[in-house]
Amino acid sequence: MSRRPVVDLPAAVLDPRLGSMTFLNEVAARYPDAISFAPGAPHGTVFENVDVARLVGVFEDHLAAQGLGPAQVRSRLLQYGPTRGLLGGLIAASLRTDEGIDVDPEQVVVTVGAQEALVAVLRVLHDPVRGDAVAVTDPGYAGIHGAARILGLPMLAVPDDGGGPDPAVLRTVVRAAERTGRRVRSLFVAPDFANPTGAQMSLAAREELLIEAERLGVLLLEDTTYRFTAPPGAELPSLKALDRTGQVVQIGTFAKIGVPGARLGYLVADQVTDAGTALADHLTTVKGVLTVNTSPITQAVIGGLLLEHGCSMQRLGASKAGLYRRNLQLLLTALRRHLGDPEDADVSWNEPGGGFFVRMSTTKPADEELLRRSAEDHGVLWTPMRYFSLGNGEDRQLRLACSSLDPEQIDEGVSRLAKVVRS
Repeated sequence: MSRRPVVDLPAAVLDPRLGSMTFLNEVAARYPDAISFAPGAPHGTVFENVDVARLVGVFEDHLAAQGLGPAQVRSRLLQYGPTRGLLGGLIAASLRTDEGIDVDPEQVVVTVGAQEALVAVLRVLHDPVRGDAVAVTDPGYAGIHGAARILGLPMLAVPDDGGGPDPAVLRTVVRAAERTGRRVRSLFVAPDFANPTGAQMSLAAREELLIEAERLGVLLLEDTTYRFTAPPGAELPSLKALDRTGQVVQIGTFAKIGVPGARLGYLVADQVTDAGTALADHLTTVKGVLTVNTSPITQAVIGGLLLEHGCSMQRLGASKAGLYRRNLQLLLTALRRHLGDPEDADVSWNEPGGGFFVRMSTTKPADEELLRRSAEDHGVLWTPMRYFSLGNGEDRQLRLACSSLDPEQIDEGVSRLAKVVRS
């Protein structure tokens, strides 16, 4: 008996770019012996000292110190928890300690990873029926593309040539959108060692962007995922720390500095809406529809980690940051050893000061066909940069991620990669 096919699927779910990460997973599974520069996953050694039971116990002691009895502590961890989350106070304390940001814990919303945070903030700020659009740095994080697409929101590219979005270009994009009846409500930007480019904005660029965003009435959605990898003494203030007019909604995650399996992210939204309501309250409402609440048990794990590190995300990520900076320098050294000068006419790459990623340019299309041949003939994987772009301007670029590899794998992988780009 035949079944009627499902027809008329929305264009968003048929977008081939939504399946790009699935393609990479399939290639990796097909070539398990290949050295992979594709995933931006944490290194396996960062989990060696994670004792889940002990961390939950630390958080339980924290709750008990606040006056909760044993039954209340047990209920707090095993029952449905508050939609806003349990860690608002600890996250607010960390932002105060590390960044000098003074935020009310009620303005912090704990989410199921940064991806839920993206969906929630886009849903609250934008109305596709009204013609709202979201601006994104291009190339940029694939997760914001996916979130916007499934919500039916048009995206407008603001090119990033390595120093972040140009405020003048943002102004041009916003004014052009207004002439067609669209309003750009937000710009997604990662000022520190962005995925996929590794780019970092200068202090002057951050201040100029904040000024222009206020002038245009555009909220900045600041992705802080890789901030913790900045070299000691070279840290720049986050956009949120520089914000004096409420232009920044900060999005964070504990995937890289804590435990990715906990799937824990957060939003810092201290804005007040035109109706006099708190933006964080609306984000909480949308989150309640998406996931009801973030797992209290996983919050306890991350809460325990924060408590053991003096409520400082910076201290929590310090040892991991050293490992990732080491890997990044090994990757850059290997590229010079096997490919020569980074400004060579045939192949070039940027040299970030932190983060997980390096952007490489070649003279040939860095597409799925080259990736397959790279895996099959040379045993090395990477990510086409066009997976992170709204247009076709990145067809001859690729992303290299070094975070999950060991030193010998990095050198051997670059040796193999050199044969791919020079063959």
